[in-house]
Amino acid sequence: MSKQIKVALIGNPNTGKTSVFNALTGLNQKVGNYPGITVDKKQGVSKLNDDVKANIIDLPGTYSLNASSLDENVVIELLLNKNDKDFPDVAIVVTDVENLKRNLLLYTQIKDLEIPTILAINMSDRMQRKGISLDIPILEKALKTKIALISSRKNTGIDELKQLITNYENLSTEPCLDASVIDKSYFEGLQKAFPNQLLYKLWLVITQDVNFGKVDKKTIDSVSEFKTKSESDLKRLQQKETIKRYQFINETLKKGQTIDPNAATDLRSRLDRVLTHKVWGYIIFAAILLLMFQAVYDWAAYPTDLIDASFASLADWTKENLPEGAFTNLLAEGIIAGIGGIMVFIPPIAFLFLFIALLEESGYMSRVVFLMDRVMRRFGLSGKSVVPLISGNACAIPAVMAARNIESWKERLITILVTPFTTCSARLPVYVIIIALVIPKGTFAGISYQALTLMSLYIIGFLTAVFAAYILNKILKIKSKSYFVIEMPNYKLPLFKNVAITVIEKTKSFVFEAGKIILAISVVLWFLASYGAGEQFNNAEEIVAKEFPNLSETDLEDKIAAHKLEHSYIGVVGKTIEPVIKPLGYDWKIGIGLVTSFAAREVFVGTLATIYSVGSASDSEDEETIKSKMAAEVHADGKKVFTFASGISLLLFYAFAMQCMSTLAIVKRETNSWKWPMLQLVVMSGFAYLVALVAFQFLNK
Repeated sequence: MSKQIKVALIGNPNTGKTSVFNALTGLNQKVGNYPGITVDKKQGVSKLNDDVKANIIDLPGTYSLNASSLDENVVIELLLNKNDKDFPDVAIVVTDVENLKRNLLLYTQIKDLEIPTILAINMSDRMQRKGISLDIPILEKALKTKIALISSRKNTGIDELKQLITNYENLSTEPCLDASVIDKSYFEGLQKAFPNQLLYKLWLVITQDVNFGKVDKKTIDSVSEFKTKSESDLKRLQQKETIKRYQFINETLKKGQTIDPNAATDLRSRLDRVLTHKVWGYIIFAAILLLMFQAVYDWAAYPTDLIDASFASLADWTKENLPEGAFTNLLAEGIIAGIGGIMVFIPPIAFLFLFIALLEESGYMSRVVFLMDRVMRRFGLSGKSVVPLISGNACAIPAVMAARNIESWKERLITILVTPFTTCSARLPVYVIIIALVIPKGTFAGISYQALTLMSLYIIGFLTAVFAAYILNKILKIKSKSYFVIEMPNYKLPLFKNVAITVIEKTKSFVFEAGKIILAISVVLWFLASYGAGEQFNNAEEIVAKEFPNLSETDLEDKIAAHKLEHSYIGVVGKTIEPVIKPLGYDWKIGIGLVTSFAAREVFVGTLATIYSVGSASDSEDEETIKSKMAAEVHADGKKVFTFASGISLLLFYAFAMQCMSTLAIVKRETNSWKWPMLQLVVMSGFAYLVALVAFQFLNK
């Protein structure tokens, strides 16, 4: 049986911690939440040698153990609690060779917790270009650890790091410095009151309001022989501690680090002047978005069409080669059609995640956040609100979680409430297929009409979120202050491995999470669409044959199938809600899609794929795809269902409606009340209905 080592990966933001995690674990990763809170945690397995495996947990980025947000607090609470199942045998502090001074503050604090700690100095490939040289033996002696000089980009030093992890028991647990000298008598009194506890753990409990075991701040305050300090005194002591640590770090780096000032280049500042310019910055960002949406259509078109045709062919083959009966119908019309309804969107979703990963990896996304902060402040939002709003383009759920970084409750609440307006990837399947149906092919200034429409929907969502934030800022009477601080990381060429892992993991997560819902709903929908009660359903053959006596056998079968569908269980549901949605240009089949997509927006397309498969009895020789079935759908009067007017109405409805029960659940959890998610549901859905109504009535003239 192989030995298991628990490893915590810790570091400041933008030190390449995720790259190191990917280098160690590859695709052996999983993402979940820390118990009791909604902060993402990444875990992975790294095989160190034939006998030893490392279970690695990638902790949220933090600048120090003086936490200012919930995700930073996660780091402290794990490192304090030896009973936690993830408590590390060894900690790896990842640092950036260009920002070693700042990064080492966190390292010295973790050393005070007497956890075996490895210092991983990342981005070593940039040392020569930046004129940096390090004396590793001197640094190891001063910092009382072993150092791995690595480059996650060049994949160098990773084997040495694995070797250090394997031999973690040989690492010193002695602190680098004695921080208690900032107030000797105070810390001596603290140690005397709790002789069996680690001194720095006690200090963190006092200053960070965290706990470990049975020791918390109230316990310490209740000890009569120990004189506690006021909040202001504690703040001053924290400042003294930080100064003391930086004094030690400065002295250490004077001996162990040399920097040639003439080697640095000014490329970063020149790029920043352009990319964050008050005019050119926005133009460049808009151009990048246009390129992204053009790619979603042009590059994804071929694999999308191939997948669409393949599932149509598979459904047709299933009907032809398996015995007739309920199981074959369920497989062909329910499961295959439903799953095909989501699989066709893997290419555009993968390309969307690809672009987002490239923007993040290159360092450009931080510039976008800085750029948009100028706009956000005018609407009552923090600059930090831009992160959830941009993250919302992938999924509203982690985007709402990301709002936890916003200290102001008012700004955080507003951000949570407006984030679902931004266009998440779950809307993309609906947008892609409806745009393909109702927006003509052609170009304007070299950009296709369809790409421009898709970009317009993203912009509309973002602008609506900002406008809603402005209104909420005026309505909500909550007083608060906050400050916006963001670090501008160095520009770098995106690392292929990181981008690939991000795209694969996020696309896989999207498909499997959506797939579970779609498979379950497809089976239920097939049953509801294949069976019914009453004379109209049970005697469909006789009724249709009597009404249409001169039809060919194929046309008659199609009419019978359509008649049965209309009077099936799901047909009754659709017909019941049809009067409400008819003014928007929708028929009862679209109505069923609207209802089922409340589980997840992307289910809309899978629902229609299932319904249209059940509603057609003919074995089409051209193996009709989902898109062609939707394009051919007509009302009773022969007019097409999916016209320009109804299509735009449907696009706008999905742009604004709260069609995601998972997001509602997360909002409830984050706000600790059903008041806010219910407000979201009513206001957003009502607004969506009104806008869709106006759009259809205006365009249908």
